[in-house]
Amino acid sequence: MRITNAIFIKGIKGTDPILSHPIPQFAFVGRSNVGKSSLINCLLNSNSLVKSGKKPGKTQEINFFLVNGNMYFVDLPGYGFSKVRYEKREGFSKLIQWYLLEPVFKRKVILVLDARIKPSDFDIEMYRILLENYQDIIIAVNKVDVLTQKERHQNLKLISETFPYSPIILCSAKTKKGREEILEKIFE
Repeated sequence: MRITNAIFIKGIKGTDPILSHPIPQFAFVGRSNVGKSSLINCLLNSNSLVKSGKKPGKTQEINFFLVNGNMYFVDLPGYGFSKVRYEKREGFSKLIQWYLLEPVFKRKVILVLDARIKPSDFDIEMYRILLENYQDIIIAVNKVDVLTQKERHQNLKLISETFPYSPIILCSAKTKKGREEILEKIFE
């Protein structure tokens, strides 16, 4: 499947009619600063449609992007570490969980991990929540371009053991490695 166009529709922080639209939603979730927004831009062949920043915590609501006029890419706030007040971080966590447990027409979740570091307790807990709620999950391991072959192999082994029930794709938003494989999994 080719992506021909994508536009920002809206950001939400709670119940909204967009949740009941009868089109598939592909939600990107991961800890702060893992590169979710950059990965979405890579998949959409865009440099700046999805706003990203150097500091963690840039995404502060659930952002919907209409892709090819017939599906949404959904950029969720990051969980875990970010340079915002504890209360706000907790609010992000509740918002993420609320969205992921909210019934929608059809949803697939792309859990984005950082290839440079081992999965955090937050990552493992998110995966558990997704599995318990029968979500269709893809694991996208971002930032592999900065690893040596040996590091890549070691980290992939650990990630495969930690997340055994979902397809795992090594990727880099920077070099576009894994782009086609992720899109293939999203659209299958």
